[in-house]
Amino acid sequence: MAFASDFVASMKPSIDRAFKDMKDLESGGIANPDEKRMVGHYWLRNPALAPSVELRDAITSTLDATLAFADDVKSGKITAPNGKKFTRVLVVGIGGSALGPQLIADALTAPVPPLAIDFFDNTDPDGMDRIAARIGDAWATTLTLVVSKSGGTKETRNGMLEAENAYKTRGLDFSKHAVAITGEGSELDKHAIAQGWMKRFPMWDWVGGRTSVMSAVGTVAAALQGVDVRGILDGAAAMDEKTRSLPVESNAAMMLALMWYHAGKGKGLKDMVILPYKDKLVLMSKYLQQLVMESLGKEHDLDGKVVNQGIAVYGNKGSTDQHAYVQQLRDGVNNFFATFIEIRKGRSGKGIEVEPETSSGDYLQGFLRGTRAALTGSGRESMTISLTEVNAFTVGMLIALYERAVSFYASLVNINAYHQPGVEAGKKAAGEFLKLLGNVRTHLKSLNSPAGAEAIASNLAADPEDVWHCLHHLAANGQASVVVGETATTDVFSAT
Repeated sequence: MAFASDFVASMKPSIDRAFKDMKDLESGGIANPDEKRMVGHYWLRNPALAPSVELRDAITSTLDATLAFADDVKSGKITAPNGKKFTRVLVVGIGGSALGPQLIADALTAPVPPLAIDFFDNTDPDGMDRIAARIGDAWATTLTLVVSKSGGTKETRNGMLEAENAYKTRGLDFSKHAVAITGEGSELDKHAIAQGWMKRFPMWDWVGGRTSVMSAVGTVAAALQGVDVRGILDGAAAMDEKTRSLPVESNAAMMLALMWYHAGKGKGLKDMVILPYKDKLVLMSKYLQQLVMESLGKEHDLDGKVVNQGIAVYGNKGSTDQHAYVQQLRDGVNNFFATFIEIRKGRSGKGIEVEPETSSGDYLQGFLRGTRAALTGSGRESMTISLTEVNAFTVGMLIALYERAVSFYASLVNINAYHQPGVEAGKKAAGEFLKLLGNVRTHLKSLNSPAGAEAIASNLAADPEDVWHCLHHLAANGQASVVVGETATTDVFSAT
């Protein structure tokens, strides 16, 4: 990173404020002003930091309860309704409610875990059908975790109903397979109580989805797969402590944030390219897309000024990236900075030599160093994060490193990392479209003859293009027919 020798010193006032902001955050200050909420994901790995005895006890007791539940499932103390051990777990959630557990599953699960894992992480019916088919005869021994803080997230609600139907069509009682991870008193919580679900674990309003992997959102699924959950928490706590106490030049999280600031001139002018040289960390770039972009992508700063902040994140894995888009990184538009994640240990156990005294892991290391050197030689900036191996402790460290860097960077650029008004705007617009879709469906059924989008839009006082998309959606899903006459210049539709 080609920063000037006086860069860090010049940033001292902003750095001091960032450390103060972090201290306030960890002490329980209101960090989400829209919802008047604290932000306490740091307390999950060090409950002693929580600002009240009640919170400390809730964190500790919930962790103990999630791990005990997982142990009982794995040991067969808790069984499926047919008396057999559970063999699979299905996580129903979206965004942070799925991305964190997916990252942990990919990075840390043994080749043959106690429970195999699948995800309903979208409201795509075809995608859920594929997962349902893959589970196949094992639905009778599949445990389903439904994860939603509010209980009102539509994608998760849809996934829950799809999962419930999958059990029902096989003659199984969904409630005897279902666990809720949700806010106390939420719609999902009430539903789980009413239906007599197996278990309920809390989600707290002071833990955001994108930083929830160390809460019950992540710990239940991880523990069911045999992952060392306490090791993850210990690694994160160690990173928190080091980046709380070390001076700036030795502080990994602050230096990471400063390099982001330097690369993009404090305005996000360059993209962040994440290149983990380890298959186990292939989802790291996807995980960081949400953590970084949802946290930092903001229209206004803390003073109310329009700043349109943010850092775009994308990535691949090494050395796949060398055969994908390194060509552009080296020779194309210089609009990025790269972060290599290096794992020094190639494999557990003895491997083969693919050439005399040379292993596959030697090649992986060579391609990392070669790609880094090629980028540097072309004037492209990069950083390298080096870890000895991928294990629970180091993955916890890595997640915490980026969580803290995001918080520090937000302070450096004077924005709030802990609210997401843009997400809510998208949900509102989606709701409006769904309402129009219902109106179009109803109107189409009332017609005596086929009609086109413009005529229907005129009757509904709606946008013709939106109506056109509604009609084609209905037609593609068997709820309308496309009728084209000999003189028609545009599609007309009738209800089926």
